[in-house]
Amino acid sequence: MSHSIDALQRSLSPILTPFSWAYGAGMRMRAGLYGRGLLPSWEPGALTVSVGNIGWGGTGKTPVAGWLLGWAESRGLEALLLTRGYKARPVTYPYLVKPGALAEEAGDEPLMLATMHPKARVVVDPVRTRAGRWAMQQFHPGLVVLDDGFQHLAVKRHLDLVLLRPDDLAGQWNRVIPAGSWREPVSALKRADAFMIKIGPENFARLTPFIKERLERFRKPVFSFQIRPTGVRHVLHGNAEAGFGGGAYLLVTGVGDPEQVRRTAARFFGYPPARHLVFRDHHAFTKADVLAMQAAASRLGCEAILCTPKDAVKLGPMCSEEFWQFDLRLDFGPSILGSGKPFNVWWSRRFDAFNLRRTDSLEDMEPMQADQSDTQSEEQTHGKE
Repeated sequence: MSHSIDALQRSLSPILTPFSWAYGAGMRMRAGLYGRGLLPSWEPGALTVSVGNIGWGGTGKTPVAGWLLGWAESRGLEALLLTRGYKARPVTYPYLVKPGALAEEAGDEPLMLATMHPKARVVVDPVRTRAGRWAMQQFHPGLVVLDDGFQHLAVKRHLDLVLLRPDDLAGQWNRVIPAGSWREPVSALKRADAFMIKIGPENFARLTPFIKERLERFRKPVFSFQIRPTGVRHVLHGNAEAGFGGGAYLLVTGVGDPEQVRRTAARFFGYPPARHLVFRDHHAFTKADVLAMQAAASRLGCEAILCTPKDAVKLGPMCSEEFWQFDLRLDFGPSILGSGKPFNVWWSRRFDAFNLRRTDSLEDMEPMQADQSDTQSEEQTHGKE
């Protein structure tokens, strides 16, 4: 969330707050109708996990969703990701995203996930119940990931992962649209099965008092994670390098939190970019944008133009030799209000426990089905007699 929008919301708080109360009440009513089964919903036939948040902003949903797809692949499971595909414009729905698809059709984040996880099924459709039914029949996945799904209650989920920003626990706490960035009031957090915060271990320790004050009442674990660069990768050729050898670089971003990317780059390389060109989140890059980047890099003596993987899938067809993207890795850090284990351990245990319960349930149903079949056979026999 930009500082200018935050400042405007705070200055207009006396006017906006009543509208926030009304909006929050509407969202509580909507959740209640889904919870009581008065609004229709659909349950996939595999463990379904929602990766969502309470507010808007860069909480790390896409990297966490990508980690889940990679985890499923490591277990030999076929994974399905359902997403509305922000700014995607496919010809038809549901749209199965494949590596090499056009970013304007697939959307930047779905295309990035499909490129990084080619064995997963990434399906774009604003009507996710329609996409889910179609994909379950086509692919029979062992894991369903619901992207940005905390408020999308038409698809039932077995686990809700709610990602928070540090500011959600401080200045933005329970500040609902339009007076703040939250999509729902604080009561919605009761639906969460776990909370995740994109933050390093030291800052996580400093945030602990806020976490306990705000989240302890929900009795759910709170996990930390970081997105770390491990090097850079050439956008066109795909070859990886440790860095630029101290050479100047131009940074280009079209993401939700560009300042965080700039800090990450400066910390990783040990020096800041010569210049940072900031575009709006999900910006559709044009050839004119690329020419402007190349001109700026030339003026500044930069032999490298660095972008994020999300930007690279849109820039790719227009890139030249100067373009590089970060190689990123998601690392899990400390946790509190639970077993103290990192998220990956907790997740594996929850997944295995779900499958065990599901297997037991199916086995319990088999004798019942056999009894019903025997009863029907007896009735048919008596009928013939």
